[in-house]
Amino acid sequence: MTRSSLIIGSRGSALAVRQAEIVRARLAAHYPHLTFSLKLIRTSGDRLADRPLTAFGGKGLFIKELEEALRAGEIDLAVHSLKDMPAELPEGLQLAAILEREDPRDALVTRTGEGTVRTLPKGAIVGTSSLRRLAQLRAMRPDLDIRPLRGNVDTRLRKLDEGHYEAIILAAAGLVRLGLEARIVERIPTEVMIPAIGQGAIAVETRAEDDDVTALVARLDHPPTRAATMAERAFLHRLGGGCHVPIAAHAELVSDEPARLLLRGMIASPDGTRLLKAHISGPLTEAVALGHQLAERLIAEGALALLNP
Repeated sequence: MTRSSLIIGSRGSALAVRQAEIVRARLAAHYPHLTFSLKLIRTSGDRLADRPLTAFGGKGLFIKELEEALRAGEIDLAVHSLKDMPAELPEGLQLAAILEREDPRDALVTRTGEGTVRTLPKGAIVGTSSLRRLAQLRAMRPDLDIRPLRGNVDTRLRKLDEGHYEAIILAAAGLVRLGLEARIVERIPTEVMIPAIGQGAIAVETRAEDDDVTALVARLDHPPTRAATMAERAFLHRLGGGCHVPIAAHAELVSDEPARLLLRGMIASPDGTRLLKAHISGPLTEAVALGHQLAERLIAEGALALLNP
């Protein structure tokens, strides 16, 4: 490799920068002879921070400008939250590494610092703008008053503390990475609230043609996390859903010898009145096939009616 420095692209939010710094530190540890700089890029999702993403193309808005900069050669690699990435990547780009996943669960944060989803008072105001969380919350607790909540993690916590909400739900991984783990009141079990596809995993995207950079980045890949998240993404891809329909999936390693995955999946109507859940297990080596099989199972139970209401 002739270059002595590489440029890492990232969104500018505190969480995105923290994740990019994690990638930079690990690359620097592997390659002390190289310099890794950070370039912050404002995305469409950042500019629309106070508006519903479903009206503007969904969560792909958080990566569009980063991918454009990557393809144009303005950056050498892009760091994303894997849950922000659509099921299909643009031609010419690839996931060179998926780092070992942080806690994938959703986290309940309350103004009082106590309670659980099941013990929240009747009529409690709960903040979330995730259709996935909203549908599962409504199915579980139809008595709650669920209201929209956008903005970065600090903004959401401030709105909670100011009394706009009695509770909010965030990704546990983001709170942990930002040093805010103490705010977590309940880590909601995955069998109670299935996480977003890829939640908790950091992804590094490179140009497919750039073999040198891809080979460097590949040192950060965590094969069990890649297999689990590929099962989740295969489930999403087979269903063909995006941000307009509540879809969730989570895969976890349940056996080492031989290695096996347990994959849970969910699809629901946006209001949570109709919700389908199922699970499947199988060899780690057949992760993508497991995702497709679970999707087919839900399709057989009526998932297409939820995708095309």
